[in-house]
Amino acid sequence: MGSEDVYIVGADMIKFGKFPDRSIAQLAAESALGALDDAGVTINDIEALYSGNLMMAAGMVGQQIQQEIGQTGIPVVNVSNACATGATALREGWISIRAGINDIVLAVGVEKMAGAGMLGGGGGPSKGIHPEGLLGSASMPCVFAEAGMAHAKDYGTTFEQFAQIAVKNHHHSTMNPKARYQIETPLEEVMGAEMISYPNTKLMCSANVDGSAAAVLVSEKKLKELGLSGQAVKIRASVLTTDPWTDRDEVMPDVSTCTRNAAAQAYEMAGLGPNDLDLVELHDCFATAEVLHYENLGLCGDGEAGKLIDEKTTWHGGRIPVNLSGGLLSKGHPIGATGVANIYEIVTHLRGNAGKRQAEGARIGLAHVIGLGTCCGIHILEGPPN
Repeated sequence: MGSEDVYIVGADMIKFGKFPDRSIAQLAAESALGALDDAGVTINDIEALYSGNLMMAAGMVGQQIQQEIGQTGIPVVNVSNACATGATALREGWISIRAGINDIVLAVGVEKMAGAGMLGGGGGPSKGIHPEGLLGSASMPCVFAEAGMAHAKDYGTTFEQFAQIAVKNHHHSTMNPKARYQIETPLEEVMGAEMISYPNTKLMCSANVDGSAAAVLVSEKKLKELGLSGQAVKIRASVLTTDPWTDRDEVMPDVSTCTRNAAAQAYEMAGLGPNDLDLVELHDCFATAEVLHYENLGLCGDGEAGKLIDEKTTWHGGRIPVNLSGGLLSKGHPIGATGVANIYEIVTHLRGNAGKRQAEGARIGLAHVIGLGTCCGIHILEGPPN
């Protein structure tokens, strides 16, 4: 029987951006080697590799990564699960340690997205991809626009409140040297940007970028053997859900149920509640999505997300800062890497290494991603002993 506890002892991500001259394996290798260095181990110590990638899912990206960092004959598992891909890869590594199969594994998420129009929007303070934006279509901009409008209808959420999410996340990104964009976007600029699918303007859409992130996971036994307790972040909960079947006529995906179910399971597994969280990295693929997830994750009651925005509760220095990295809107959203990148951000804060954007005294953090609105990965992490 394996250890009950699993720890992250190494984590890294590259600066997200556009890298037309670098292969997907080269991008992944940079973060993988960084995570190994952070843990003070080498690829020779790793017992299994879990690789998350969406766009080249059939290309055995994990094996390509090994060709860059060392082919040691270990098992490689390639994972593809929409925007939850990276979180799923990390969770598979967590499962293998919990099961007693491995004591130390490497999880990597990587994607080359720059110029891709899969999510639409393009985002960021530069030219992006224009989705067709037809109301009622199944494109992601329209799915989350409709979800935002439903929230506005039910609770009176305003265009300005949605836009403040982009103002906040772009502000946070100015303190994150690894974010794709590090530019302030005042409210008037956000609201006046090109409309993609109301109420989301271009600056309220995630940025398609290239990127990778990686983490080294160990059992409690291996943690003691390596003597890394001082930098170890405990995984208090790891949960993956998908939408249950419902008898409904709506064509649009339900973007809330899987997150609500995952959050309930994660809080139970961790023995914690939303009031215990010191920071959150959630899936702000669009500004409207972040508003919905405040309620889906229990950060406030239903209909109270607007109040959190107005009171700046989720800003740096607020009671529960959200997306201090800059989020997907500004840090960027390389799909396969996002889940691990969110983990990296939480780990950085829990270790007290986040610099100007540090969440003061952070002990407990939650990382969240959803894939196409129909699967959700949540991890709750606890920082090293003081």
